[in-house]
Amino acid sequence: MRAVVQRVASASVEVEGRTVSAIGPGLLVLVGLHESDVDSDADYICRKVLNMRLFPNEETGKTWDHSVIQKNYEVLLVSQFTLYGILKGNKPDFHVAMPPEKAKPFYASLVEKFQKAYKQDAVKDGVFGAKMKVNLVNDGPVTMNLDSAQPSK
Repeated sequence: MRAVVQRVASASVEVEGRTVSAIGPGLLVLVGLHESDVDSDADYICRKVLNMRLFPNEETGKTWDHSVIQKNYEVLLVSQFTLYGILKGNKPDFHVAMPPEKAKPFYASLVEKFQKAYKQDAVKDGVFGAKMKVNLVNDGPVTMNLDSAQPSK
């Protein structure tokens, strides 16, 4: 599983000209599912994203000190199969991305994991499989890439 995590001042998702989700300060997380992903990959991404210390602590002055949970901010998850795109010449190939019929329920379970691990009303998402317009104000800018597959030693 691959996640592109962006610290945002705000973010929203539009489908067919209608805003379907919006958050204030927090994290926008673009999520790509690999064909071999399992529940432990989802657990890892959920835990890491919710505990990433990407926010400042105003009391101590430390820049990278608080997580989205500690700040009581929001999370917007957006499914994006193109994160597993591989260029074959100039054309993208998505053969390693999880097929939609398997990815849709897997992604729904990931959203549920985030909601249970944090709080339901603070975790929002886009519309799986829809053509979405994702609007964001990247705060920093801060963008982190995270893969669940740990390299073998």
